[in-house]
Amino acid sequence: MNELEMARDVVAVVLLLLGAFLCLTAGLGLLRFPDVLTRMHAGTKPQVLGVLLVMVGAAIRLQGWSATWMLLLVAAFQLLTAPVSAHMISRVAYRRRHVRRDRMLVDELTTGGAVRDRVYQGDEPADAPPEQPGTALEESRRRDGAR
Repeated sequence: MNELEMARDVVAVVLLLLGAFLCLTAGLGLLRFPDVLTRMHAGTKPQVLGVLLVMVGAAIRLQGWSATWMLLLVAAFQLLTAPVSAHMISRVAYRRRHVRRDRMLVDELTTGGAVRDRVYQGDEPADAPPEQPGTALEESRRRDGAR
C-alpha cells in the first residue's frame, strides 16, 4: 500500500464517519424535537448531508466508475426527494394545524389571522381545518348528523 492509497483510505474513512455521525444526529433530532416542523428540519438537513458524505466516501474508497455512477445516482435522488417530501409534509401539517404556532418566529402563510395560502382562497369556510388539531372527525360527524 503506497502513500496515495493510504491517504485516499483516510479521507474515505473520515467522510464515512462524518456522514454516519450526521445521520445519527438526524435520527436523534427526530426523537428529541417537540413539533412537526423542527422534526422535519432535523430529518432533512443533516440526513441529506450525511448521506452525501457517505456516498462521497464510498466513491473514493471503491474507485470504480460503475460504483461511482451508481452512488451519484443515489445522491441525486436523495437531493431531489428529501427536500420535496419534507416540504409537502410540513405544508400538510400546517394546513391541518399540527404546528405549534406559539414557537414560530415568522409565519409567512398568515398575516393578521388571514390565511394567504392559495389553496384556501377558493375553498368554502367549512373546508378549512379546525382550530384545534384532532377535532376534524368530531366536526364531520356533527355535520353529517345534522343533515
